[in-house]
Amino acid sequence: MRILGPDELIFGVDNLEASAAFLRDYGLDESEPGRFLALDGTGISIKEKHDPSLPPPLPTATMLRQTIWGVEDDDALSEIEAELSKDREVTRHEDGSISCKDDSNFEIAFRVTKRKLLNLPPELINSPGAEPGRAANVIGANEDAEAKPRTMSHIVFFTPDMEKMSKFYIERLGFVVTDRFTNTGPFLRPQSNDDHHVLFMIQTPDYMQGLEHVAFHMQGPTELMLAGSRMVKKGYESFWGPGRHKFGSNWFWYFNSPLGTHVEYDADMDKHDGEWIAREAQLSKEASQMFLFENVEKWAPGGPPPGKK
Repeated sequence: MRILGPDELIFGVDNLEASAAFLRDYGLDESEPGRFLALDGTGISIKEKHDPSLPPPLPTATMLRQTIWGVEDDDALSEIEAELSKDREVTRHEDGSISCKDDSNFEIAFRVTKRKLLNLPPELINSPGAEPGRAANVIGANEDAEAKPRTMSHIVFFTPDMEKMSKFYIERLGFVVTDRFTNTGPFLRPQSNDDHHVLFMIQTPDYMQGLEHVAFHMQGPTELMLAGSRMVKKGYESFWGPGRHKFGSNWFWYFNSPLGTHVEYDADMDKHDGEWIAREAQLSKEASQMFLFENVEKWAPGGPPPGKK
């Protein structure tokens, strides 16, 4: 199955104005009212939770209504439609996309991807013993840099049946396991994406089912730190980070959001191919992070913003 990754997440939110402000401040571009995009065209759409055009909600507090996966072409879309139609209702829409539910009742859809091929510079560093990454007199610590999310990186689901859900994505949609936390969930990538993971799932009680977080790739660690610091200065509450994970090696910084989920900046994720042998570990702080900078709000002049922890 030639799936590239998540193209778009659809939310039904409690506070449309606050959610829109958060996504704009996070760095996504509002291409049209309620639709917020990274530089490659992947992104998030929000509507008021009672909007009749939204897919039905899960019977939990999650505000996620649908996950749209991008595929390579129409042939890939038809292949997925034929496979999933074997045991569930699959709806074909006027725009060519298809939709259904996965085995854990999450609303999912598939479309020929809308993401654009990016041709942007990587983060440049100067490392002793190597050719300089930046030319002479080019300043690396540029606090006025734009720092925009480049593409949707990955999503993480809370699910009451991790085995059932992971089996669906692996056996029916061809996702590949790169690593695994024992009795918690696998890190998965689709066959047409070499990122360490675009999907992770965590075993939780029924009442917690929903989206735990969504992440977007930044140019590199410097942009991640710059964007995250700006969020803190604007008064948003840091949930976890900044730091660096072990599985995937990606830098991270998570923020609480009015969308009922955490939204993460990430950078510098590992790449994998068919020769990779998956690792497994028990979930713990030591296994999930290589290091973590805590209480980062204290770095800002004057401490955290008024009313923020």
